[in-house]
Amino acid sequence: MTLPGYQTHAPPAPRPRSGLARASLVLGIVGLLGLAVCLLGVLPALVGLALGAVSLRRRDADRWPAVVGVVCSAAALVVGGVALYFLLAKAAECGDETRYPSTDDRRGCVEREFPFARPTITP
Repeated sequence: MTLPGYQTHAPPAPRPRSGLARASLVLGIVGLLGLAVCLLGVLPALVGLALGAVSLRRRDADRWPAVVGVVCSAAALVVGGVALYFLLAKAAECGDETRYPSTDDRRGCVEREFPFARPTITP
């Protein structure tokens, strides 16, 4: 009951949050960090980019996490694409039979260009 001349005070409504925007942000960050593990960050980055685009398209109230998620996801995709291009170019160079005619020469190229790779089968 309210006395005459007084208004009731209602607490402010909580700010609406977008689950899609938050998911895009988390997946974008996971995508950037996941690039260190054999380019596995590309998959979360693709999903994060899609969720962020949907959130921005809906014009959700909580836009900044979606924007940051899209930027992180796009950065992860660009870095992953450049790394993949670099690795495939080096692998194609080592597989060139005119440059490295014998199997031992090609194996030496792979060992020189990819020092982090370990052979799974011993010759």
